[in-house]
Amino acid sequence: MRGRRSYKSAIFNFQSLLSVILLLICTCTYIRSLVPNLFDKRLGKVGFQGTFWKCARIGERKSPYVAVCCVFMAFSILFWS
Repeated sequence: MRGRRSYKSAIFNFQSLLSVILLLICTCTYIRSLVPNLFDKRLGKVGFQGTFWKCARIGERKSPYVAVCCVFMAFSILFWS
């Protein structure tokens, strides 16, 4: 199949899936630090929108572990990919 590119989804590549999850956690935590009422009042804590609240909560409570995972992921992307 010449000329046809195959694109992989993050679901099928474990390293990409972990990168997406870590970026989601870090982004939600940062946004919640800027605008704390956004996640608490508008999104609620249930359903799909509650996922962002949960990611922000994980980033706040497990921040040393998230930071270590981000550093490890950065090194793995830079040197092992």
